Amino acid sequence: MTLPPAAAEARRSIALVDDDRNILTTLSIALQAEGYATRLYSDGEAALKALTDNPPDLAVFDIKMPRMDGMELLRRLRETSDLPVIFLTSKDDEQDEEAGLAMGADDYIAKPFSQRLLLARIRAILRRAAPLTEATISGDQTATTDDQPAAAMLERGRLQMDTSRHRVTWAGRPVSLTVTEFLILEALAQRPGVIKSRNQLMDAAYPDDVFVDDRTVDSHIKRLRRKFRVTDPDFTAIETLYGAGYSFTDA
Repeated sequence: MTLPPAAAEARRSIALVDDDRNILTTLSIALQAEGYATRLYSDGEAALKALTDNPPDLAVFDIKMPRMDGMELLRRLRETSDLPVIFLTSKDDEQDEEAGLAMGADDYIAKPFSQRLLLARIRAILRRAAPLTEATISGDQTATTDDQPAAAMLERGRLQMDTSRHRVTWAGRPVSLTVTEFLILEALAQRPGVIKSRNQLMDAAYPDDVFVDDRTVDSHIKRLRRKFRVTDPDFTAIETLYGAGYSFTDA
């Protein structure tokens, strides 16, 4: 029997790794209220063995911790596991954010952060991971039914977006994006040539009542361009319309 989505999600477990006891307690209460089981660890060294031997569905951990920081924990974890990971970072840790994403983190959220935003990102990442997990269990990663394809594809020129799994390719080559970056790109690519204001992009990427300033959107656009230019140095598909916003142009 297949469980309804709410019941299936309620059984999922989230590991929290942070040396700040207040953050651990507060996040644990919020996650449990949403139906998740939580596991709490106060440093990376204590978490590593547990995350490897008995992995949860997703882990959230701070970068700056004593004994073993979040970067080292992620590096060690990625040697044997593709466990979804969200980093908690400080606002001035852009280099750590970039390094963490390059090492395989799924997303990052800057402190101080909104619990609603973190919960939204957790739900999005678990949804992104679910189709692949289910296909792997069934032994067929490309299975479809007559009524429902395995993936919902958005194609714009050389851009291809798998909206059910949050996967992106450019000219056939994969581009690794965070959930936030994916949602911003999707909002732009849905209507090529149409200018999207920063407010519209914030609405697409963040849940209701979560405030971010204009510079946050600009930073995500900057990272999007940087990632695509690693794949294609001539990438120019995301255009800036000064004073108005951004648009995606078919390439």
